[in-house]
Amino acid sequence: MQTEKVDVLVIGAGPAGTVAASLVHQAGYSVKVVEKQQFPRFVIGESLLPRCMEALEAAGFLEAVKACGFQEKFGAKFVRNGQICDYNFSDAFTEGWTWTWQVPRAEFDKTLADTLASRGVPIEYETAVTGITFQGSDSVTTVETPDGQTKQIEARFIIDGSGYGRVIPRLFNLDRPSMLPPRKTLFAHVRDLNRHTDGEPNRITIVVHEPTTWIWVIPFSSGVTSMGFVGNPEFFQQYGGTPEEQLRAMIEQEPHIRERFRDVEFLFEPRTIEGWSTTTDKFYGEGFVLTGNVTEFLDPVFSSGVTLAVSSSQRAGELVVKKLNGEAVDWDRDYMQHMMQGVDTFRSYVTGWYDGTLGTIFFAERQDPEIKRQICSVLAGYVWDQENPYVNNHAAGLKRLARLIKVENALHQ
Repeated sequence: MQTEKVDVLVIGAGPAGTVAASLVHQAGYSVKVVEKQQFPRFVIGESLLPRCMEALEAAGFLEAVKACGFQEKFGAKFVRNGQICDYNFSDAFTEGWTWTWQVPRAEFDKTLADTLASRGVPIEYETAVTGITFQGSDSVTTVETPDGQTKQIEARFIIDGSGYGRVIPRLFNLDRPSMLPPRKTLFAHVRDLNRHTDGEPNRITIVVHEPTTWIWVIPFSSGVTSMGFVGNPEFFQQYGGTPEEQLRAMIEQEPHIRERFRDVEFLFEPRTIEGWSTTTDKFYGEGFVLTGNVTEFLDPVFSSGVTLAVSSSQRAGELVVKKLNGEAVDWDRDYMQHMMQGVDTFRSYVTGWYDGTLGTIFFAERQDPEIKRQICSVLAGYVWDQENPYVNNHAAGLKRLARLIKVENALHQ
């Protein structure tokens, strides 16, 4: 059997894998990436957050992405029954990037992977991991190549950025159910001929359709827009027919988007994803680290997926380099606890979105400008800024603020 040797094997060529691989490669270590699919391939997670830019810059990808001409994104707009709450990232409390992009992921992911490959990092597509054995931190990974052959890759360390594939968690029974309720989405890309100009296309719009059902509207620079409904699985059971008939019926029932999307051309038959939330016991082990959606995927509402993916990969790549350099690494403190800070902060906001806490805050008649700046920082992805009270005390802080707003509303009635 053919055997190769590298310092680091990276599983997955999405943003998580390519960011980590680039950082390790820049440090002078040999890296190989294996990817089960062929690129380009479709995936959602199309609205980035400004915090992503730090990881893309560290990996040396910014110029390549800029050259693609993707739609620049400067904020997020929330709509409920005609009320509008608009967040501009330039007003964020935390100092950092004030803009990012909205991207068709097939093109975005391929750009990162192609840039990495152009720098000498081999990426093997349509190559599936079938087994991994560890001896200390050294490993031997067995893969199946596109022609059906098997080979082995010896590595000093593995970075698993396999996303929904969850290679190491599945091989070693690390998956655990998420604490979040199961949800479902029905979505499509559309030819957006009736695109608004007020506050678009340079932001994502999130429309509250029902208390626990919402709509994303993500315009791309091509004139195509990604749009989809997200809610409890029961919401979708009231609609019959084909996926296209179901999505058109949903559009017809939402006044804010009805005229815009009523007769649009769907560029593919609407697709469904459900039951996406999952987690693992821990994000690392001797000889491996998990990054991106392999750690925990929460919910699409605040576009946290790619941010957590590339931020975790940036952190993991830096720590792997330290380990290979012979330096001590406290994976629990420096990686897992750090990442859980971000995950838990986003989790509080996801929970607050579905239980109405954030609706009370976002659509309050009077909003404190400083508090809005602090919440804006979280929506920009700066979920590790402990100086921000709505990061440092995220769950209790949001609930306390919502209670104060309700008391104030009652006093003014």
